[in-house]
Parts: sequence; structure tokens; C-alpha cells
Amino acid sequence: MAGHPVKTTDFNRQGMVLVAVLWTAVLMLVIVGSLVQYSRLDMKVSMFSAQTVACQWASRAGVETVAALLSEDSRTSDALDDLWSDNELDLVEVVLGGAVFNVRVVDEAGKLNINQASAPQLLALPGMTEEIVDAILDWRDQDSDERPAGAETGYYRNLDYPYDCRNAPFKTIRELLLVRGVTPEMLYGEDTNFNGLLDYNERDGDASLPPDNNDDVLEQGWIAYLSCYSKDDDKDGDGGDRVNVNSASLDALQQDLGLSPAHAQWIVDNRGNGFQSIADLISNNSPDEPTQASGNQAQPLDVQTYQQIVDQITVTQGNAQGGGGARGQSGGGARAQGGGRQGQSSNTRAKVNVNTAPKEVLVALLEGRDNPDAEQAALSIVNARLSMLNGMVSIGDLLDVQGLSREQFRKMADWVTVRSNVFTVYSCAMAVETAISGATVVTEAVLDRTESPCQITYWYQGASY
Repeated sequence: MAGHPVKTTDFNRQGMVLVAVLWTAVLMLVIVGSLVQYSRLDMKVSMFSAQTVACQWASRAGVETVAALLSEDSRTSDALDDLWSDNELDLVEVVLGGAVFNVRVVDEAGKLNINQASAPQLLALPGMTEEIVDAILDWRDQDSDERPAGAETGYYRNLDYPYDCRNAPFKTIRELLLVRGVTPEMLYGEDTNFNGLLDYNERDGDASLPPDNNDDVLEQGWIAYLSCYSKDDDKDGDGGDRVNVNSASLDALQQDLGLSPAHAQWIVDNRGNGFQSIADLISNNSPDEPTQASGNQAQPLDVQTYQQIVDQITVTQGNAQGGGGARGQSGGGARAQGGGRQGQSSNTRAKVNVNTAPKEVLVALLEGRDNPDAEQAALSIVNARLSMLNGMVSIGDLLDVQGLSREQFRKMADWVTVRSNVFTVYSCAMAVETAISGATVVTEAVLDRTESPCQITYWYQGASY
């Protein structure tokens, strides 16, 4: 039988159907592929989000861990071997909820307070210039009088991006970058991320930022030597109020400080209009040990006696409390004969902890720019504290440091302490499965333990991938 002839139009129609089916299949594959890709992307974003949240809480946990350590820490003295500083178990590679955190704690009392430091002290810091010192002083003072090499609002308003001179204390140390002449290299040195480590890009010369000298030594910037957070509560090692030797009665000096009648009488006879410094109670000629006094005749303090009381005394005027507990107000230069205990002054100086301060800060306290004697004295202090189990427990221990003269002690006596109150915490948390998300959260917090529990006075938390 003869078949029916196949028309050309039938072939064309079948071909078009086949092409349509193929395009439909391709389109379906594209749609399925896109859905799979979007699904994977959505899953990865969800994982990013979940791991970032885990890192945020782990990073905060690092800060809270330090707060707990500080609350439990003895206040007798603070040194770099205390648990808030040297504690790998609680602060290094701690795994928590899918993240691991590492914490670095910086003692703000180990730095010079930029709001109170004198011009010679600032000038003694590495790399500091007279022009920048004048600009810093103009920035923090309350007037608009420009120092010879300084800058006031007129200069800052003429910049490409104008702003006013603060004419008030620094609020953060990074505010230094707004001061005329200060560069990021001066503030951060080679440690631009301020993690305390010499990262690869910080020792490769000009190959990558930041600029560095291509050696294996981390060059510190001023952020390691200056603070605007440090404060002193003017308390003794037991947390009690100090005795004001300018207002305490003869009986209070004996009862509260355990002084002999002869030593107490000498303080009363020699305070005149008031001792200006706690170092005024000894001189370069003071004997090292007590000598026998005849009767109640006034007798100058010897070094040994001074060391026993120096942590318990102050020369700051304020509210005074006697040995019996009664409080009396002493204003100006008047004496409160009924008391001796000193309440906290509103203008208490922020002091430097000799147990945690680097050599550069100790040199600055001695105003020792280009002064070999100051360099040697600062190095002697560092070496002496390293030889002590828990550091120095009183600034009187400085008088036993070989290489530190009595005159140098007198210069720094009102600027130093052995205790710390304010700490900056850097807590970095990373996701455990970093190969998948790479989530990282860094928290910077400033903790103040003059109150209980610790108060957070500064907080910044940021995420990066």
C-alpha cells in the first residue's frame, strides 16, 4: 500500500515543538539553578546572621568576664600578673556558643592622663613636639587664647572640613586626631588595630598599610601612653578615706596614722599654710630609720615611718572625719581640729600606676626628655617591680628602688599610685566555623570599678567578615 505523503509543514511544526520543549527545559533548568543558588545564598546569609549574633554575645561575654574578675580582684595593689591581665584560662581562646573569644585588658592607670598632664610631661613622650603640646593644651583648656605654637577655633574653622576646638577635656583618646599636627601614625604607631600584636602588615615596610620600619619590634603610638579615662578615688589600700595631714588634729595624726607624738607634732608645726605635696613630709636629708626623740619634742619623719603612712595620707582639702567618726568641714586653709579623715575631692588627680606603666610613661612623669638619669630611674622602677611577687603595694616602695633618687621620688610622688580603677577591654569573638561565614565581632569597652558593680563608661561593638 502506498503511504500518505508527509507534508513539509508537519516537519516544521514538529521541529518548532521540539525547540519549544528544549527552551522550556533550559528555562526550567535556569529557574531551578537560580532557586538553588538563592536558597544556598539565603542559607549562607542566615548562617552569617546566626553566627554574627553568636559572636556578639561571645564578645560581650569577654567583657563581662573581665568585669567579674575586676570585681573579685584585691584592691591592695594592681599589677600585670593579676588575673584581669594574665589569665589564659578565662581570657584566651574561650569557646562559647559557636564562637571563640579572646580578650585583651589595658590598664588606663598605666598611662598619663592627657587632661591633667603638664606640658613638660607631655613633651617627654616619644615623638612629641612643642607645637603639638601647645595644640593639646589649647584643645583642653577653657579659653580661646592661643598659645605661641598652639591652635584655637579660628584655625580649625578654616580647614576643608571645619569644626570647633573643644576647649574642654578630651572625651576619648582618639579625639587627639582632631588636634592640629596629630597624625594616625603618631597616635597608633605601627599598631593601627591596637591589638597589641605585631601583625604581618605591621612589619612589611611599605608593602602594605600601615607604614612601618620593616623590623620585628612593635613601635607603639601615643594611644599606649595617654588616656582620658584614668581616675583616682583617693582611697588607701583598704578602701578607706585618707588622712588629710593639712587638717588633721594632733590626736588624729597619732590615732589614725599611728604616729608618735614627736612625729605628729612635727607635722602640725611645719604645715604652715598647708603642705602642697605628700612629698613635703620628707626631704633629701631625712634619716632612713627612726631616731630616739627626747620627750614630745617635734621630730622630722624618717623614711621608714614615711613609707608606713604614705598610702594613708593626702594633702587635698575637703570633708574631714576624725578618729571618733564625727565629720567637720574644712574650707580653704582653715584647720578642722576635730578630724583627720579626708573625703574624696572633686578634682582628685588621675594618677599613674607604677606597677603597670611602661617605661616611656615613667620617663614622662619625671619630665625626662633626653635625660639619661630619668631613663635610668624609669628602667630601675620597671626592674624593681618585676622582682616583686605582686608588684609594689605602696608608693613608699619606690624609696627602696636602687637607681631612683629621693629627689626624683619627690617629683613624681603626687602623680603615682599602685592601684587602678579604669580599664579598657578589647574583646574579639570569631565564629568557630570561620571557613563558612568568617563572622568576627570586636567590642571595646571602658570599665570603671570605683563603683560596685563595674560601670561601663564607653561601649563600641562592630562586626566584620
